[in-house]
Amino acid sequence: MKTPTLFKEYIWLVNTIYHAGKISLKDINKRWMRTDMSEGLPLPRTTFNRHKDAIEDIFGIYIDCDRRDGYRYYIGNEEALREDTIQNWMLSTLTVSNLVSESMSLQQRIVLENIPSNGEHLEVVIKAMKENKNISIQYRRYQSAIPKSFSLSPYCIKLFRQRWYLLGRFENGKYAIFSFDRIEDIVLTDETFKIDRDFNASDFFCECFGVVIGDGSKSQRIVLRAFGREKYSLRDLPLHHTQRELKHENISTQNQSENKEEDSYADFEYFVRPTDDLKGHILSRGAWLKVQHPQWLADEIRQWHEEAIKRYEKN
Repeated sequence: MKTPTLFKEYIWLVNTIYHAGKISLKDINKRWMRTDMSEGLPLPRTTFNRHKDAIEDIFGIYIDCDRRDGYRYYIGNEEALREDTIQNWMLSTLTVSNLVSESMSLQQRIVLENIPSNGEHLEVVIKAMKENKNISIQYRRYQSAIPKSFSLSPYCIKLFRQRWYLLGRFENGKYAIFSFDRIEDIVLTDETFKIDRDFNASDFFCECFGVVIGDGSKSQRIVLRAFGREKYSLRDLPLHHTQRELKHENISTQNQSENKEEDSYADFEYFVRPTDDLKGHILSRGAWLKVQHPQWLADEIRQWHEEAIKRYEKN
């Protein structure tokens, strides 16, 4: 069987078990028979077991069996499919990829978003991470016309807002973030490094909104008020894993009879660093998002809005 076909079956099997919670092989087969992949033939237990082992090897997703509950199967590490893990990203990406590849007749009606990256650079970095080897890069910042050389240890990579980023560590122990689309050249060196045993990529970024790490900001309590439809957007797509809704939506008293959507709001609490990328996001939402706490951050955002207004004033 061809590899693309096998991957489709792996993805289908994981999604079927995950969405069912717990399911027997008999019920899996009932759903399998309704797919085009089955070609009218049931899924043999031996094939199911091979798929289960392959899914663990490739995706790191464990399919366990509860023998005390009618021999029903479930995802043993379900948290991997609910968090910002590589398993979740891979499964979601491959699921969408399969759907799109099977819908080429609709290519004029499916609009995708480009993710700038250099595949060769990404391959070199991943190879360096696997072999614990340092890399040398030529990196050109937006404000500079000339690239600058950096030698560093590649600690991890992160995807954020349709861009890949590299977290590098220098000899002095300091970290820096590099955007892949600004790397002009990269060389794998023979120099090896030992990654800090206590380093965990998820923990490293847990207090960050995105990828800004070096501005000295400390994590603190931030409360944002979302107006109108923005509150629904935040409920569906939280800004940060610490997000917690503080109060239910409200309607201003003077417009209560009209029940205007834009007058309703909800407050959300976060414990996150007030970095420039977080501030930029708040600014990008305009009047739909307001800082309630802390006051210094509200004053700073207001000042930036006032400066933006001045740019629109006629000379």
